[in-house]
Amino acid sequence: MVIDRIPLSARMVVYGASFLACALVGLPWLAFRFDASYPQWHIEIGAYRFLGAVVFTAFLTMYLTSAYVLAARGCGAYVEFDPPRVFVVSGPYRLCRNPIAACVVGMLLGEAFALSSTGVFMLFLAAMPIAHLQVILLEEPLLHERFGAEYEDYRKRVPRWMPRAFWRRSL
Repeated sequence: MVIDRIPLSARMVVYGASFLACALVGLPWLAFRFDASYPQWHIEIGAYRFLGAVVFTAFLTMYLTSAYVLAARGCGAYVEFDPPRVFVVSGPYRLCRNPIAACVVGMLLGEAFALSSTGVFMLFLAAMPIAHLQVILLEEPLLHERFGAEYEDYRKRVPRWMPRAFWRRSL
C-alpha cells in the first residue's frame, strides 16, 4: 500500500494537525459567528473562562496521549482509512473504548467555556450525538470485523465513554 511508505510519525502529524485544525479551529470559528450574529444569546462567564482553558488543556493532553498510545502500540494511525494493525487495550484504552472521540468532545466543551461562546457550546452539544453515532455505526463494526472475539471481549469489559471508578476495574 502506498500510504505505508510514509513513516507512521509523519502520517500521525498530518492526520492529527488536519483533524484538530478542522475540529478545534475551523468548526468553532464558524460556531463563534453565532455569538456575533445573535449577541442576545451570548453569556459572558468572565473569570470562569480560565476553567475552560484548564479543561481544554487536560483533554488535549489526554487526546495526544491516546493518539500516541494507539499509534505506538497499534502500529497504525487512528483513522479508519489507515487503521492500527494491532489491537490496543493499554493506556487510556483500559479505561474507556473511545478516549480520542471523548477527548475531542471534551476539548470543544473547554473551548466553549474558554471563549465564553454560546455558538461553540452548541457545537459541543451537537458533537456529542455525532461522536456517538460515528462510534456505534462506523468504528465498532469495523473493529469487530478487524479483531473479532478479542474486540468483543474488550467491549464487554470496558465502557464505551465514561471510565468506571478505578477500584471497580476488572482489568
